[in-house]
Amino acid sequence: MSRIVILYGTTEGQTARVAEYIADVVQSYGHEARAINIKQSSDGILDGWEAIIVGASIHMGKHEQYVRDFVRQNLAVLQSRPSALFSVSLAAHGDVENAESYVEQFEQETGWRPGKVALFGGALLYTRYGFVKRQVMKKIASGKGLPTDTSRDYVYTEWDGVKRFAEDFLAGLVAADADRTGG
Repeated sequence: MSRIVILYGTTEGQTARVAEYIADVVQSYGHEARAINIKQSSDGILDGWEAIIVGASIHMGKHEQYVRDFVRQNLAVLQSRPSALFSVSLAAHGDVENAESYVEQFEQETGWRPGKVALFGGALLYTRYGFVKRQVMKKIASGKGLPTDTSRDYVYTEWDGVKRFAEDFLAGLVAADADRTGG
């Protein structure tokens, strides 16, 4: 059994939902897992965890600054343990090239090259936005060919893909463990 922490940054909550889902998948395989919001974490948050998954969402073309800062400050630990990154964005739903460029920029800015990377579609949560943000998001959505009916929300996260990402990460841990122990 491994101890895996899923750290995340979120603006509107979809990345938190993805992180919690990953923790549930990991736990269903008998591992210990906990999803923790980086913004609410403290120093030493990585102590005692054998593997680390970091998630961040895209807003205004970048991952959250506090996630980038966290990764830079904890780079040595992230590089010393099995690690992965997942990125949540509307770009991941139909504009994969752009979504990949966000991850490349994140890696350049932080110096971290995670062992595994996944891109997940985000959500348009019109009903939760204030008036101004709702209008801005409607304009952005319109330009990307996404729905503009602001009376409802749209979730583009492919949960099967999130599950496969978690399972693949776990399979990599098992394989690395077998290599280490000669099994």
